[in-house]
Amino acid sequence: MQPQAFYRVVADDFTAVDGIIRRQLASRVPLVEKIGDYIISAGGKRLRPLLVLLSGKALGREGDDLCLLAATIEFLHTATLLHDDVVDMSGMRRGRSTANALWGNAPSVLVGDFLYSRSFEMMVELGSMPVMRILSEATRVIAEGEVLQLSKIRDASTTEDTYMEVIRGKTAMLFEASTHSAAALAEASPEQRDALRRFGDHLGVAFQLVDDLLDYKGDADTLGKNVGDDLAEGKPTLPLIYTMREGDAAQATLVRQAIQQGGSQDLESIRQAVEAAGALDYTASLAQDYAERAIGCLDVLPASEYRDALVELTRFAVARTH
Repeated sequence: MQPQAFYRVVADDFTAVDGIIRRQLASRVPLVEKIGDYIISAGGKRLRPLLVLLSGKALGREGDDLCLLAATIEFLHTATLLHDDVVDMSGMRRGRSTANALWGNAPSVLVGDFLYSRSFEMMVELGSMPVMRILSEATRVIAEGEVLQLSKIRDASTTEDTYMEVIRGKTAMLFEASTHSAAALAEASPEQRDALRRFGDHLGVAFQLVDDLLDYKGDADTLGKNVGDDLAEGKPTLPLIYTMREGDAAQATLVRQAIQQGGSQDLESIRQAVEAAGALDYTASLAQDYAERAIGCLDVLPASEYRDALVELTRFAVARTH
């Protein structure tokens, strides 16, 4: 199955989701619509709404409410992107300028708040208390994950366990919420709900591990962001943590100092150190392990093109180059 095939099996629903997103961006304040439309139109993979549609349909759920849930998830995700770019002082995302680089921090934060608020209005429209419970908890956990990551900036003593806690919160939680809420909306069995919840978590962890790997293996044109951004911000990601733990003294010292000082002036030396220490292979292997765990969770679903798409999407997530 080619990557575009993940979308093809839910193409009509994806179009419907896009229509809902456009309608829900409406605001009487022109700048809200302008910034909202800019970041939504940036493209991206839209994996989270795709996960909602595939998970729901794999469980036999049809109807407009599944599309509304998918759009709600995308609004939550987009709100976090606006806020993250301000926190990280990012100037580039998906190959173009961030909203904060164009309009400033204050409008970006406030439009992020608008999107969060709108997503909760959409949840109310869905009228499902189980979905509301899953998504409201997810937004809290995501915020905690972001704050935990912020507290570890330039902290070279960060452990792999703490790193995993950060990525489970800031990234994997919304993947988990996407698949778990779709299962709740589909009124799936407790076994299926839990399996899809775990599937989303494992896939989200694998996805973030690959993201952190690509910070050292990718290139800016392919990634749509600056290579080495995490290092420049002093974020202790797994390739760096592993190098400090398993690399030789010179490699460990180089990485430790780079984290503590921030900046990417030693990026090429760091790339060589993490490669030589085996950190990239370790991170890639762990991502593969989580992807296989995710696929194993799908055994509870009946055979269908949607379940097949979820399997192939998981494989694509760890094989991607951007």
